Amino acid sequence: MFDMVSSGGIDQMKLAILAARNSIHTVRWVNALAERGHEVYLLSIQKGGDTLDELVKVHYLPIAAPTGYYFNAWTVKKLLSTLKPDILHAHYASGYGTLGRLSGFHPYILSVWGSDVYDFPLKSPVHRKIIVRNLRAADWLCSTSHVMKDQTLSLFPTPNISVIPFGIDTRKFNKISDQRPDKEEIVVGTVKTLAPKYGIDVLIRAFALARESMIKGNYKDAAKLRLLIVGGGPDETKLKNLARELNIADITTFCGRVPHEEVPKYLNSMDIYVAVSVSESESFGVAIIEASACGLPVIVSDVGGLPEVVVANKTGLIVRREDVSGTAEAIIKLVRDRELREQMGLNGRLHVQENYEWSKNVSQMEEVYAKVIRMKR
Repeated sequence: MFDMVSSGGIDQMKLAILAARNSIHTVRWVNALAERGHEVYLLSIQKGGDTLDELVKVHYLPIAAPTGYYFNAWTVKKLLSTLKPDILHAHYASGYGTLGRLSGFHPYILSVWGSDVYDFPLKSPVHRKIIVRNLRAADWLCSTSHVMKDQTLSLFPTPNISVIPFGIDTRKFNKISDQRPDKEEIVVGTVKTLAPKYGIDVLIRAFALARESMIKGNYKDAAKLRLLIVGGGPDETKLKNLARELNIADITTFCGRVPHEEVPKYLNSMDIYVAVSVSESESFGVAIIEASACGLPVIVSDVGGLPEVVVANKTGLIVRREDVSGTAEAIIKLVRDRELREQMGLNGRLHVQENYEWSKNVSQMEEVYAKVIRMKR
C-alpha cells in the first residue's frame, strides 16, 4: 500500500496505533493522521476520551491493564495479521511498549512519553530491564523533547531516534479579544491535571504569597488578582482546602476538567500562565506552548522539558523547582508590568509558530514512518 509520491509528499499508509484511547495525545495523533488520508487503526485497552475522527477504526483489547499489557499479546498478533498494516506505532514505553514488543510485529516504532523512561525504570532492576527490552525491540524511537531523548539514550543508546515535538494548531490556540468579561482583573492560571507531579500546590502557595506581598507594599493591582485552575484530578479536594487555608478561596476558581477544544477559551481568560511542575518526567510542555500561542507570558519550573519550550526572559520566566518565593516574585514581576506581559505573549506566539506548529510535527512523523518502512524493506 505504501509508496512515495513523486512530488515529494507521502502516499496513503495503513497505520496500526497501539495507545490509550482516553488520552488526548493519542486522539490528536490518530485524528491528524486520518485527516492526512492514512488508514488508521487504534488498538487500545482504555475507553472513553475526546472525540475521534470517524475515519479512525478502533479495536478494543479484551483484558484490562496492567495485566493486559502482557495477556493481550495474542489478540494484538491476530489483529495485526488480519489488518496487515504498513507499520505499528506504540505510544508509552512501559505498558504499550511491552505489548508492542510481545506482538513481534515489524516495522515497529515506539514513542516515549515521560514517566515511562524517567520513573518506571527506577522502581526496580526488573522494571529497568523491561524498559530496556522494550526500547531495544523497536526499529525506531520517538521523543517529544531533546531532554527526554537524552534520558532514553541513557537507558538504551541507539542512533535510531527522532525528536518530534507534540505541537499545536495555532489556528485553534490563538488570542481571542472577547473572552474577558472583567478586564480589570489580573488572572493567574494554569491548565493541568490536579496531581502531585504538576506542582499545583506550589502555584497556590506562590499566588497567595505574591498577593500578600503586594498588599503589604500597597500595590493597587493586588486587589485585581485572581487565580484560575483548570483541570481535575486526585488532589482536587486537598488543593481546594489549601486555598481556604491561605485565605484565597474567594478569589480562586477551580473549573474541573474541561474538553480539550474548550481549553483556548480558558487560556484567553488568563493574563499569566504558570506551570511549575516538580517532576523530571514532565518531559514536554504542550500546555505551555498552548498558552504561549494564546499570547500569554508563562512562568515555568526548571524540570524536564519545560525550559526547552520557553525562551528565558523573552517568552517567559523560569524558576527553580518547588521554589514558592521565586515563583511568587515571578508572578509579581509580570503582574506589575503589563507591557512586559504583552511583549512576552507576542514573542511566545511567534516562538510557537516557528517551532511547534502541529501540521509540521505531523509531517515529521509521516517522514519517520516512510523512512522506517523503507529501512525495513
